[in-house]
Amino acid sequence: MPFARKAGILLAASACSLVLSSTAAYAIGEDNFESPSSGTSAGAAGDTLTAAASTTSIKVTQAGGGGSGKSPRALAPVDPNWEPPPCWYEPVATPRQLKSAVADFKKGGDVTSTGVPVTPTLSWGEELMVDHYEKGKPQFKSGEGYKNYNLGKDGYFWRGVINKNREGDVDTLDCERTLFWQDAGSLPDEDQAPTPDILSAYAYDKIKVPETEVTVKPTAKSTVNLPTWVWLDKATFKEVKVRAELEAAGVWAETTAKPVALHLEPGTDDAETYPASGDCEINDDGSIGTPYTTGDADRTPPCGIRYLRASAGTPYQLKASVTWQISWEGSGGARGDLPNGTFETAKEMTVQEIQSINR
Repeated sequence: MPFARKAGILLAASACSLVLSSTAAYAIGEDNFESPSSGTSAGAAGDTLTAAASTTSIKVTQAGGGGSGKSPRALAPVDPNWEPPPCWYEPVATPRQLKSAVADFKKGGDVTSTGVPVTPTLSWGEELMVDHYEKGKPQFKSGEGYKNYNLGKDGYFWRGVINKNREGDVDTLDCERTLFWQDAGSLPDEDQAPTPDILSAYAYDKIKVPETEVTVKPTAKSTVNLPTWVWLDKATFKEVKVRAELEAAGVWAETTAKPVALHLEPGTDDAETYPASGDCEINDDGSIGTPYTTGDADRTPPCGIRYLRASAGTPYQLKASVTWQISWEGSGGARGDLPNGTFETAKEMTVQEIQSINR
């Protein structure tokens, strides 16, 4: 939707006769809201629903990997234009929760603290909440009204949720549909419905991979014209899997990051890489390269570097970046791929100028 059209929607909303809170962005729901099937409570606040616009009920778990190595870090997508979803729709309240929240508001509660807004960015007053959701009188072209908050029906009221990492992005206005009803077991007919591909992209943004720690030999100083061996042990180089699930909607996705290659950049043009591309492929056992052993000093490593000039007091910055291949699978047999990710670390390399060395 073009920006001008989105801005027009907000201007039209602020000009209508309904009571509008200019205090921003609160929305109905909590991370663990009541489910008609389970009967669980809506978090510590019970029926007082006070979640912010970026509060989501998507449950994220580490489904595999990620347990080895230290200082896990986020991946950087290879495609610079790729971004996680800016927003999506999800169930945020049962009929009982909505009725309770509106009742609090009718008693004089603050609209931004009692949880009665109807979009991620706009908080509405009593005329809409009572007439539209209690009395069944449609307000502000919001579609059909609801009698007594749909009490007795099996389903949820849904609204847009903004991705915390995309707050302020104009694309988040794509989820400005007024709080609406959706029967249990179904998804809204919206581009921003929480389908498995949306959840897979959300999970991608949560992937943490072990910090890349390559092993080099020699460890302290390299020597001009003699190869430096580089390898990465299989024990710390495993695929990582993150699961994102929206239980109330019955939708889930698991996104898997699989390490596939190590790329070396010597930190100087006066060097050669092995292989020439600098891309060391993963071995069948999950390792990369081959560990150095005594007697390998004059051999060409499958993964490594040969420096052609001494570092002259300022160490070269050897950069090692692991490429992670991203795929996903989800509910209903859905599956697909996402852009590869990378994680880069640097290692100081001092290169000395001597003609021979004993190892």
